Amino acid sequence: MTTHEHHHGVHHGDHDVDQDVDPGSPAARRALTRLAVSATLHCLTGCAVGEVLGMVLGTAWGWSDGATIALAVGLAFAFGYALTIAPVLRSGLPLRAAVRVALAADTLSITVMEIVDNAVMLAVPGAMESGVTSPLFWGSLAVALAVAFLATVPVNRALIARGRGHAVVHAHH
Repeated sequence: MTTHEHHHGVHHGDHDVDQDVDPGSPAARRALTRLAVSATLHCLTGCAVGEVLGMVLGTAWGWSDGATIALAVGLAFAFGYALTIAPVLRSGLPLRAAVRVALAADTLSITVMEIVDNAVMLAVPGAMESGVTSPLFWGSLAVALAVAFLATVPVNRALIARGRGHAVVHAHH
């Protein structure tokens, strides 16, 4: 396990991560998976806020599926990046550098999450048209976010293993 991954694990409370552990060991693989889950939960938080807000607004306003999805995706990226930029700014990095860190850390993760999430929403018959008071809308959105989370964990795991993605953020803590 790299020093960077060790730092990331300690930051998220994984105190059993040992810097001297063989990166191919089961313990190191489990620690890497825990880091990926943590990074994906972070991504899901921003994506979910933006996605839910965009879906609710677009649906309530009677927008087309395309316009609603565009709003939801735009807001998901905005909230996702904002949740990364804020703590990086608090660490003392200037805004331009913090934006670059957020772009490097979250772009692929948010992209995968949004593609999967919106594909699921579109695949559920009537979900987009059902309205914000419908259990079909909310149930479909919950399932879509859960499926997106599951699809994104392996992406984040691969990125973190290579010192990329969410691992970039922790270099600035």
